[in-house]
Amino acid sequence: MIDFTSIEYLKSGTPRQKRAYTVLKTLRIFENLKQYNPILTGTIPIDIDLPESDLDIICTCEDHTEFATKLSELFASKPNFQIHTHKAQGLAVTIATFRTPHFEIEIFGQNRPTIQQNAFRHMIVEYQILCQKGPEFKAKVKQLKAEGYKTEPAFAKLLGLEGNPYEALLKI
Repeated sequence: MIDFTSIEYLKSGTPRQKRAYTVLKTLRIFENLKQYNPILTGTIPIDIDLPESDLDIICTCEDHTEFATKLSELFASKPNFQIHTHKAQGLAVTIATFRTPHFEIEIFGQNRPTIQQNAFRHMIVEYQILCQKGPEFKAKVKQLKAEGYKTEPAFAKLLGLEGNPYEALLKI
């Protein structure tokens, strides 16, 4: 099992994962946000990304004003920088986005440990399914994503899961 709580695995991954590693290290995102326990989630870590896939970084933050200030200090000078705080599923969340030459980056913070956040939990379940089902299944997921499906709905379709795909995946 890969240790997804560190980005070191990216160094020996696909060309896109290696590029992600270089970008993240160059920007010093994980060093600068260490107090927020950042984890890279989404499709790039598990190699089901599309060319337009972004780098999703989740963080644990208790004080959204402090978190937003820190993100603004670090990244406000980056192209297309945006930041906002709102409520989602009863919890305050702060989201910052910006562009680099190779990736859009989204940094997400909520007052929940990163390993308990849905983005991390979904990625782990998806990774386990991909390991069990093999390359043919992975190719089908990528094909559905290329056709416009979001990741969790693509998995749900291929696995025949009923109901809300985001909830159904977490029950596996």
